[in-house]
Amino acid sequence: MSWLIDRFPKLPLYWQLTRLNRPIGIYLLLWPTMWALWIAGEGQPSVANVTIFILGVVLMRSAGCVINDYADRHVDGHVKRTKERPLAQKLISEKEALGLFAVLCLAAFILVLFTNAFTIYLSIGGVVLASLYPFMKRHTHLPQVVLGAAFSWAIPMAFAAQTESLPDIVWLLYCANVIWTIVYDTQYAMVDRDDDLKVGIKSTAVLFGDGDKVIIGVLQAMTIVTWILIANQMLATWPIYLAIALSAGLFVYHQYLIRERDRESCFKAFLHNHWVGAVLFVGLVGHYLLA
Repeated sequence: MSWLIDRFPKLPLYWQLTRLNRPIGIYLLLWPTMWALWIAGEGQPSVANVTIFILGVVLMRSAGCVINDYADRHVDGHVKRTKERPLAQKLISEKEALGLFAVLCLAAFILVLFTNAFTIYLSIGGVVLASLYPFMKRHTHLPQVVLGAAFSWAIPMAFAAQTESLPDIVWLLYCANVIWTIVYDTQYAMVDRDDDLKVGIKSTAVLFGDGDKVIIGVLQAMTIVTWILIANQMLATWPIYLAIALSAGLFVYHQYLIRERDRESCFKAFLHNHWVGAVLFVGLVGHYLLA
């Protein structure tokens, strides 16, 4: 490994820039993709599609981190959590960052070429959403909604790849994931709220203000209700309903964590959302094993 770093001294910086050293974003993007593939494939998605989408998740999450840091390059240095990022410290040039973003998007697009025309067309929307999100923090207090739309775009793509169709359940899954994304990214934004107010970054955490915990709770309840609708449409067996109940319990725990709006606890709540996605996926696998 040392010889590789000697040959490419900026490799550790690219590793940080793509956030491959912090895989939480991969997990949060991966679980909804797996939900969609398992439902679309009725418990038996093709190995090719699973492989393509896992690799695609890693590539597009990495690309999203790069373009996010490019958009925030002038403000990250003023935020406690982000001041050590490579672009904020000017250890990587803007040109290098944009080049890396292009390479990652191209690699993800090459993967999509192994699916079908419908999925290829949909992938264009995914790139647009991923590129737009970081810049929305300058123009709207709802960038988390745009992030939710971007993080959920793999759901219709997975159905298109597996079935070449978009049944009604796609949009229930899409809505559930958009709402859930707003939940956990608001918790994430609560970590930076004081710094964001100083530098003029907008977020749902800033917008919700003192009502943040209540609004997050309402959104968590909406996520659970939407999942119940998904389960009913699937004629689900008990593993899915158990997974939904466990997810509700995890949401209660997250409310406990953010009760004082402490930075570290809000960040812990954000990270812990990974288990919500995992539990729901296990429920889906259990359902199809029993079906």
